[in-house]
Amino acid sequence: MKELSYTDANSSLRRTDWAAVWAGVFTFAAIWTTFELLGVAIFSSPGATQPATGLNVGLIIWTIVLSIIAMYVAGRQTGHLALLADRGVAVIHGMIMFGLSLVALLVLAALACGAGVNNLSAYLANLSPAARWTGFLSLLLGWLAAMGGAASTPVYKAQVAVDNLRDIRPAA
Repeated sequence: MKELSYTDANSSLRRTDWAAVWAGVFTFAAIWTTFELLGVAIFSSPGATQPATGLNVGLIIWTIVLSIIAMYVAGRQTGHLALLADRGVAVIHGMIMFGLSLVALLVLAALACGAGVNNLSAYLANLSPAARWTGFLSLLLGWLAAMGGAASTPVYKAQVAVDNLRDIRPAA
């Protein structure tokens, strides 16, 4: 009779699960875009912007919190779909998902600014300091949330057959 034993001997041989990473990117894009547009609709009332910064404080807070939640959920989705046997590898998958999401965001922003990196650079240079800090905090906390979400998924251990087990004789 063969016994099954839990082991994670093959966990270091796994490669990056790109399907899980892409699923996390699309999860982030769907959540963030949908709820950021909701935030813009809620907080874009006339006279709601601060005269000094030109930004709405409610929208700033909304964007930062939304980025944290969307990255956490996307990181959790990435870790769940990757079926990883090691939390360290799950964190790396979360970092890859964050990086790919950031590149996709920058490409879309460059296309929206006139399909050029120079246009995007000029646009970012003209942002107010409050908008720059909002972007930085959203990215920093989103990065941490993506890694935390991926690391919080359950660790899966592979089942392999063990050949060196013998049957035990009954005592009676």
